[in-house]
Amino acid sequence: MKTVVSNRKAYHNYLIPDSVEAGIVLTGNEIKSIRARRVSLGDAYIRPQAGELWLLSAHIARYEVGGYLSHKLTRP
Repeated sequence: MKTVVSNRKAYHNYLIPDSVEAGIVLTGNEIKSIRARRVSLGDAYIRPQAGELWLLSAHIARYEVGGYLSHKLTRP
């Protein structure tokens, strides 16, 4: 598997001694936008909640060909 996006700014500004690889729940249009590299993790962060890790403030652009049923740009 290849890495589609990473937060290089976080590695520059902070010491990150450990990392965790995890799955993420996405909708169809979000997957297509991420494959087109239309995602930004610049303001994103992780928050533990109810035994899970939630990715917050990640920006996934709208998929242009997706039609009227699109996703929210910064949903948790």
